[in-house]
Amino acid sequence: MEYFQNNFILQGGPVMYPLLFVSLLGFVIFIERSLYLHKGQIGTEDFLSGIKNLVRKKRLVEALTLCEDTPGPMARIVKSALLHYGESRESIRSAIQSAAIVEIPSLERRIGTIAALARVAPLLGFLGTIIAALQALYSLESFNGDSGVLSRLLAQALITSASGLAIAVMAMLAYHFLSGRVRALGHDFEWVGHDIHEFLTTTPELDQMPGEAAEE
Repeated sequence: MEYFQNNFILQGGPVMYPLLFVSLLGFVIFIERSLYLHKGQIGTEDFLSGIKNLVRKKRLVEALTLCEDTPGPMARIVKSALLHYGESRESIRSAIQSAAIVEIPSLERRIGTIAALARVAPLLGFLGTIIAALQALYSLESFNGDSGVLSRLLAQALITSASGLAIAVMAMLAYHFLSGRVRALGHDFEWVGHDIHEFLTTTPELDQMPGEAAEE
């Protein structure tokens, strides 16, 4: 039992090494994506409130600077709308949609890889089980009543299958977690885009362009 506990990877046979690689790759991608998506979350309501106050005071340059200094895709979407401030409703809407379309692929990047790893891991585990079964079959005549050899091959078959399934379960959970975060950010994109669009195109005090205010 002690040997089994201390040599889990060796007990699982050669297929344990690609399974270990798959698990490490999935873990690294999950951490990187989680940090990236977390960095994209900001205090949206406070940010928009600050932008609106600056625009009402005709301080468009400061509003753009605030967008540049704020990390994440939300700020870039708002910036795209501000760059078209004073243009038609359709022009502002098109700019917001274009910015959102550019941001979505960066959020979804490498998440599909985790789903692929979740499909590959159990197949690798099954491959390890087949290899162990073939070894047991070819070595059947040489057992000579030695149950230790059969136990070792049986352990190898079970370990690879269990490891593959465990990795697949964790990868699927990671995939659904990240996909949920991306969907949540996508909804935030829609809300922010609609809010800033309506503010720039329907707020009465913005009808007067910054240049006209300066002339007065």
